[in-house]
Amino acid sequence: MGLTDALADYFGFDEHDTDLRTEVVAGITTFLAMSYIVVVNPSIMTQITNDSGEVVKPGVHLANYSHDQTVQMLAVVTLLASAVAMLVMAFYANRPFGLAPGLGLNAFFAFTVVGTLGISWQTALAAVVTEGIIFILLTAVGAREYVINLFPEPVKFAVGTGIGLFLAIIGLQAMGVVVADPATLLTLGSLAQNPVAIVALVGLFFTLALYARGVTGSIIIGILATSLAGALLTFAGVGGGNLAADFVTAGGIDASALPQAQYDISPLVGAFLSGFGNVEAFSFALIVFTFFFVDFFDTAGTLVGVGQAGDFLDEDGDLPDADKPLMADAVGTTVGGMLGTSTVTTYIESATGVEEGGRTGMVALVVALLFLASLVVVPLAAAIPQYASHIALVVVAILMLSNVTAVQWDDLTHAIPAGLTILVMPFTYSIAYGIAAGIVSYPIVKSAVGDYDDVRLGQWLLAAAFLVYFFVRTSGVLQAAV
Repeated sequence: MGLTDALADYFGFDEHDTDLRTEVVAGITTFLAMSYIVVVNPSIMTQITNDSGEVVKPGVHLANYSHDQTVQMLAVVTLLASAVAMLVMAFYANRPFGLAPGLGLNAFFAFTVVGTLGISWQTALAAVVTEGIIFILLTAVGAREYVINLFPEPVKFAVGTGIGLFLAIIGLQAMGVVVADPATLLTLGSLAQNPVAIVALVGLFFTLALYARGVTGSIIIGILATSLAGALLTFAGVGGGNLAADFVTAGGIDASALPQAQYDISPLVGAFLSGFGNVEAFSFALIVFTFFFVDFFDTAGTLVGVGQAGDFLDEDGDLPDADKPLMADAVGTTVGGMLGTSTVTTYIESATGVEEGGRTGMVALVVALLFLASLVVVPLAAAIPQYASHIALVVVAILMLSNVTAVQWDDLTHAIPAGLTILVMPFTYSIAYGIAAGIVSYPIVKSAVGDYDDVRLGQWLLAAAFLVYFFVRTSGVLQAAV
């Protein structure tokens, strides 16, 4: 039996009415659609400081390692964690879904957990690993349905839109389009005076145009094209040196400033273990809960959405054997946290491969192999300016806004929790606070209209726990105790 026959037999090509060529093409398509995460995830997760050493963006910081070296390490970890998750998806679940660290979850890791809550990145990784293990256990015992029913429906449908707005603010700030203002908190930047904002906006609209035309890999093409434009303008002496990586100058390439290839990820691997040493129980539980909530329902929603596109759903609208792809997600998250990155989740971009005819785990295997092959271009991650990589956040944010149509806006008991979830996330710069606002309000408004039977005991307990957390977090009790 040849390799082609062996693959056809293992993945069941005949059963799924597909063939090796179709599966490989679908895998390449999915890879191109989601490969932007290789440069975006390190960009979001790495701490940035200014010339005086002040932190201007929270995230992972490694002593004795430069920003560029840290970015490369995180790029390596991103590729490895994604590959592990997709190998499980391929050989255990046999589904054509791609996985990688999730946008929104990495922003929650850096901006909320490390930035707003002031928790170390090692403890944040400990929360990721804990969430992954819980996910594995719940999936193994088949508790998926109970967990899904525990969370209010309007909050589930609103989370995606809230995260989209949260990502949009982060992306637009990095691009120089939105800036801080003492009077209005946020305002439009001085676009015409800011070369970074001009190049970023041109890159954004170029990327959106490609996406609208259905160009495969439009996001990664947009990021690379914007980075190249910034480098060419820097060569031409435009932009004051802010449009390209530090080693690109008006005189050409500064060889002394070129980042050295960094494949040694030992400073990140196992860092989560030290994160358990200084844990405040309630805050840690909230972080784990939020990672789990967003990961679980983002994955569940993606599986259903992509499953619908591939005609995988049964007559009840459920994905048969859904616990298997959920297990791939859970394993990827656990391994990713151990290696040093945020939560791994299933990508909606998997739909591009399904639309190309991909139907089996062979698609996931192809994507996994391409992610591993991408290790050779890891140094490229350090050459992508932040304003270019964050174009992906704005594009994905726009796409995530469509989730809002699933909310029953004509029912106030759904509209109020959903609306609070969506509004609180971007305005408090916290995914966790948005989810908490929705969960607290749901049993209150349901009870106010007499729909007591619609509220489960677990939902009341969650709401009470969040009320306690908000009091502890905002009253100064926590700081006084420390």
